[in-house]
Amino acid sequence: MKRTISILVENHPGVLSRISGLFSRRSFNIESLAVGVTEDSTMSRITIVVDGSDYTVEQVEKQLNKLIDVIKLKTLEPDELISRELMLVKVAAGADNRGDIINIAKVMDAKICDITRTTMTIEASETTEKLDNMLEILRPYGIREVVRTGTIATQKGSDTINTKK
Repeated sequence: MKRTISILVENHPGVLSRISGLFSRRSFNIESLAVGVTEDSTMSRITIVVDGSDYTVEQVEKQLNKLIDVIKLKTLEPDELISRELMLVKVAAGADNRGDIINIAKVMDAKICDITRTTMTIEASETTEKLDNMLEILRPYGIREVVRTGTIATQKGSDTINTKK
């Protein structure tokens, strides 16, 4: 089962290395990893998506909580989170199919961010599942390149995992 872990850490060099090292030592695969500074520049948020059992995720949580740089962490349940991923996809686009690709981008609420005579680059921010669906729709046109950021997520409602309420 895929699980999303949101970790608030001190913004210091080497923190990401220590956290990812914890996963690799346990042969636990990270499906997605995104890191960024929070509203407080002394802290960063790491969002990790993993595929594992409840027991395995619980063990990882315990190990993460032992790391000195970890301020707070929470495993977000699928029904209590809002998640997004950014994707840039370069598609083969000649004069004959450019209109189709533009229509697909509109329907998927994406935008065209670059056009050449032979390609179009589409930018989309959506859930992982919807981005996967978009790739399947675009595949027959000829996907040249895909770049994805990894999932970021926050808890629904007014609760936060910040240190301040």
